[in-house]
Amino acid sequence: MDVRGAVVDLDGTVYRGGTLVDGALAGIEALRDRGVDPLFVTNNPTRSPAEYARRLGEMGLDVAPDRVLSAGSVTAQFLADHHADEETFVVGSDGLREQLRAVGVALTGDPEDAAVLVTSHTYGFDYEALTEGYWALQSASTFVGTDPDLTYPSADGRDRPGSGAITNAVGGVADRDPDHEFGKPSPETLAAVRERLDCKPEHCLVVGDRLDTDVALGATGGMQTGLVLSGSTSRAVYEARDPQTMPTPDVVLEHLGELRTVL
Repeated sequence: MDVRGAVVDLDGTVYRGGTLVDGALAGIEALRDRGVDPLFVTNNPTRSPAEYARRLGEMGLDVAPDRVLSAGSVTAQFLADHHADEETFVVGSDGLREQLRAVGVALTGDPEDAAVLVTSHTYGFDYEALTEGYWALQSASTFVGTDPDLTYPSADGRDRPGSGAITNAVGGVADRDPDHEFGKPSPETLAAVRERLDCKPEHCLVVGDRLDTDVALGATGGMQTGLVLSGSTSRAVYEARDPQTMPTPDVVLEHLGELRTVL
């Protein structure tokens, strides 16, 4: 593979929960040995790029904040560019709220004042949060989901509900789909990736643990793609996929460390 730029997923690819995936450090080292400075792109919206860089540093990976892109940072930039002065109600984490405040988005704690509703992953999602999201959609002209991930891989080896599940729950009550859903493989995330990669699409590799987000992002962008089986997609799930609806990666790897065998 002629790789001169790389997009690397985090959850299920580099780590699960707070634990590094076997081979992750070796895979990143293999890219850097080829002169490739990977861009880490995650659909987890709960932390800022700086926080992700700090977390990766604690795991032994030296990463600059500007080499991290998240569904939260893409969502924040979109709202700052298009809805900064509109009252925004968030069903999501405090970390996401902090990212929105940091770029000047006007937040409200009253769902009935909402012009914009943002739904996202939060451990605090309950009946009250569902109700407030439903109320917000009665007044909000814009409905935004940070990312489409229905699940994400956790440290105990089991998947847990993600942002997409919460967006579907809130939207389902109101019988309304989000107007925008960011994260991979959205056009906005693809555009942000292209801004940060100094190479032609055909020389860029996107690698992650999901067909519908990671591989789909690369396929949509005309990039090379790799699927790792260390996260949400097992070999059995991969082999049972419908190739008519799911993209086929260029390479399938047990874990990120196997990158060295294909570069």
